[in-house]
Amino acid sequence: MCRLFGLSSTPERTRATFWLLDAPDSLSYQSHREPDGTGLGYFDDDGTPHMHKAPIAAYEDRCFAEEAKEVESTTFLAHVRFASTGDLEVRNTHPFLQDGRLFAHNGVIEGLDDLEAELGKDREQVRGTPTRSASSR
Repeated sequence: MCRLFGLSSTPERTRATFWLLDAPDSLSYQSHREPDGTGLGYFDDDGTPHMHKAPIAAYEDRCFAEEAKEVESTTFLAHVRFASTGDLEVRNTHPFLQDGRLFAHNGVIEGLDDLEAELGKDREQVRGTPTRSASSR
């Protein structure tokens, strides 16, 4: 199952280095068990969201480590993926960015036909592969 990390330190800006890289069960360490993607999102001083993600394990992603060491923010959202559905592609890697917000989820979203009917034309805003069956893991 995927792993999520969220940190809010408002009003202080901080680094998430300990939790992402240095803790005994850091997100980087967990990515040895959840190797199918990594992502890190955060916000600048002015509230502009930034995100880096790749369909590789966090422990293999140099950008993940560099940002975990260098970036200061009041909010972090990080994710390591164990793919249960969807291909190993950037578009299926979290977090997602939309309208100035960062979003990640843990698990499979079911009932896609009902959800797509409810969303109507807004379905076009949804990113990722709409998969209706489990992958061959």
